[in-house]
Amino acid sequence: MQRIIDFILRYRTFILFLFLLSLSLILTVRTHSFHRSKFFNSANWVSGVVYNSRDNITSYFKLRDENILLLEENNRLRRLLFNRTFSDSIAVDSAEVGYGVLPARIIKNSYAHSENYLTINKGYADGISQDMGVITSTGILGIVEHSTKNYSAIQSVLNTKSNINAKIQNTNHFGSLTWNTDRFDVVQLEDIPRLVTLTVGDTIVTGAMSSIFPEGIPIGVVKDFKLETSASFYTINVGLFNDMTNLSTAYVITNLSKPEIEELESNIEDEQE
Repeated sequence: MQRIIDFILRYRTFILFLFLLSLSLILTVRTHSFHRSKFFNSANWVSGVVYNSRDNITSYFKLRDENILLLEENNRLRRLLFNRTFSDSIAVDSAEVGYGVLPARIIKNSYAHSENYLTINKGYADGISQDMGVITSTGILGIVEHSTKNYSAIQSVLNTKSNINAKIQNTNHFGSLTWNTDRFDVVQLEDIPRLVTLTVGDTIVTGAMSSIFPEGIPIGVVKDFKLETSASFYTINVGLFNDMTNLSTAYVITNLSKPEIEELESNIEDEQE
């Protein structure tokens, strides 16, 4: 208490000055409309800056929650998109749904080797198993090759072992998507016959000849192509929609009809033996 009294006595002149200054400002603002309007405009500006800064800080810390909500919404919309051919009005939990979609985070990615893989933070405990397709919001990534309880290794499209059914959009001309290791943003589409009319810029999407991916998922566009005089098929370079060097979020696709399809195909193979 004595220290407070000593402080007031020591700085009494300055404290008196601040008191009189504040009093004069209050009286000026209250008695002059011009000064009052300036004061309130300045006060509103300061308040706006403070509230905006607070909102920015709050929004930053809410980004994780908002990203989770966005992933869930994207997940729901993708299920509706992939199942649009099953029913005119899809109930997502309906037995008619043919594809499920599970969001995941990419925790490791390689693209500089001949056999590249990605790792995601979902495994068989989340329902992921071998040969499930993996995509992003932009295009395809690859196929699940191995899974542990909480993680999965994805064979990237940038892998010399990769072979994915693909087609030219809005046609029924199918081929195999492979990679020759030349560039990490370009893959190759093989087995497209020479009778097909091709144009640079044509969109390439997943085909319907596989139970791994739904038909029509974007892959990329035709960058260039060539046809040798004696060749029966084009050599086509496809520029990927995905930036394979900058990936964070993925979606794993589950074909709920796959067990039935595989059982049918197995029965046919047994009959042919």
